[in-house]
Amino acid sequence: MDQLTGFQRDLLYVIAGMDRPSGQEILDHINTYIDQPVTHGRLYPNLDALVEQELVEKGQIDRRTNYYALTPKGRRELEKRQEWVQRHVDV
Repeated sequence: MDQLTGFQRDLLYVIAGMDRPSGQEILDHINTYIDQPVTHGRLYPNLDALVEQELVEKGQIDRRTNYYALTPKGRRELEKRQEWVQRHVDV
């Protein structure tokens, strides 16, 4: 998890909060949070990197649309991150 960019961590949180979102759904949600619009050219390489690291599973909804879901490893990594944040941040 410490090797991920902040953007990649944000993508994990978005995916975790949704039920098998498509790339477009992820893009729509992340754009409500990030000041500058995220392009497809930024989104999909980062999603692919998360898939390669086995944090996210990529599947097919139909011939044109993929879905993304956290893997068990991805969920464990997010849980560890949340525990770390809670130990260090008192908001």
